[in-house]
Amino acid sequence: MFAIREGFVIVSKDSDFHQLAFTHGPPPKVIWVQRGNCTTNDIANVLSAAREAIENFLREPETAFLVIE
Repeated sequence: MFAIREGFVIVSKDSDFHQLAFTHGPPPKVIWVQRGNCTTNDIANVLSAAREAIENFLREPETAFLVIE
């Protein structure tokens, strides 16, 4: 998988990636954004507001996914 090979984190609203991370563990790490219909700007704002939580998540090698609401 490209994300694993390149060391990327997957950010998605799709629960399938959450299941992948839960089943197989990292890598890749998955950030699951639990939002209904919203704009790209809304997602950017949610991610910006969660910056500290995301940075902490990225430092934890065994943690597979992070849920952001």
